[in-house]
Amino acid sequence: MSVVNVRESKSWFSLLQTAQLSQTAVMAIGPGEESGPKENEHSQSEQVLYLIEGELHAEIGERVFAMRAGDSTIVRRGVRHRFANRSQQPALTFNVYTPPAY
Repeated sequence: MSVVNVRESKSWFSLLQTAQLSQTAVMAIGPGEESGPKENEHSQSEQVLYLIEGELHAEIGERVFAMRAGDSTIVRRGVRHRFANRSQQPALTFNVYTPPAY
């Protein structure tokens, strides 16, 4: 068993832990930045994204919505998605992929 602190990540995306059936990661999305192009998808994995701090503009499939600290969402496998930080404050997410995506 390992314990990691999500706030100790030094890059915008860091894998934290990988097990046989799941994987954890953290994303730090700065003001004006985004998680990647809308074509970003995980063909074999579902992603649970929990927004620890900040605000994000989420595009998941055809849905577009705002997220604020404390919100979570599930990205089904194979669904195109993107998370953009349109605020002036950094956003920090904790993510679980099942099965591991990376």
